[in-house]
Amino acid sequence: MVAAAIPASESLWQTIRDEAKRAMAADPVFGESLAETVLIHGDLAAALADLIGRRLGGSATEQARFTAFALDAFRGSPDLIEKAGRDLQAIAIHDPAIDGLLPPLLHVKGYAALQAWRVSNWLWHRGHVDAALLFQNESSNLLQVSIHPAASIGASVYLDHATGIVIGANVAIGEGTTILQNVSIGRRGALPARSPRIGRGVYLGAGATILGDISIGDFAKVGAGTIVTSDVPAGCTAVGNPARLTHCPEPVPAA
Repeated sequence: MVAAAIPASESLWQTIRDEAKRAMAADPVFGESLAETVLIHGDLAAALADLIGRRLGGSATEQARFTAFALDAFRGSPDLIEKAGRDLQAIAIHDPAIDGLLPPLLHVKGYAALQAWRVSNWLWHRGHVDAALLFQNESSNLLQVSIHPAASIGASVYLDHATGIVIGANVAIGEGTTILQNVSIGRRGALPARSPRIGRGVYLGAGATILGDISIGDFAKVGAGTIVTSDVPAGCTAVGNPARLTHCPEPVPAA
C-alpha cells in the first residue's frame, strides 16, 4: 500500500516548529513568545491567522476579529496556505540575510501584509467588500502596504522591506516577483482605465512607478526610481524617467 503524500504545508509547518523548538532551547526568554505565537498552534493556517490578527488588530477584540476572518479564509481555501508557504520559501531563498523559515514568518512585515491581502482578496471575491477593504485599510495604516483586494497576485512573491508599497485595483502580478519599498502600481488617466500586468519573476526596484494599460514581461527588471508608462518586453531592464530599455535579450524595435 502506497502511503499518502504529505501536503507541502504540513511539511513546511513541521520545519517551522522544529526551528521554533531550537530557538526556544537557545533563548528561553524569546521562547516564551514562540510558545504563544507558534508552538501553541496545530498548523500553519492557525499560526498565520493569529499572526495577521496580532499585526492588524489594536485591541484584543479587533485581533480576534481579524484572526477569525483569516482562519475562515484559510480553512475555506487551503490553496491560500500553499501559496503562503511558497511566499515564505521565496523570502528564505532570495534574502541572504534570512536564515530559515521562522524569522520571516515572525518578523518580515511584507510577508504579513501579503498574507493579509490574500485574505482580503478571498473576502472580496465572496462579496464581503467592507471586510476586504477593512483589511486593506489596516494593512496600509499599520504595515505601510496598501494592496487593493481586487488585485491579482501569484505565489512566491516577496515584498522586500515593504514600506510605502501601493498596488491598485485589478493590477495583475505573476509568480516569483520581487517588489521593493515605495513601489506604486496602478491605473493612469480617467476611468475606465486598465491596470498594469506584471509577468513572472519580475524585479521592481525601490521607488519604481508602474502606471497604465501596460505589460511588464516575464523576468524583466525595473530599476530604482524608474517611471514606466509603456510595455517592458520579457527579460529587459527598464531604467530612468521616462523609462528606457537596456539589456534586452533581443533587439527592441524603435518606437
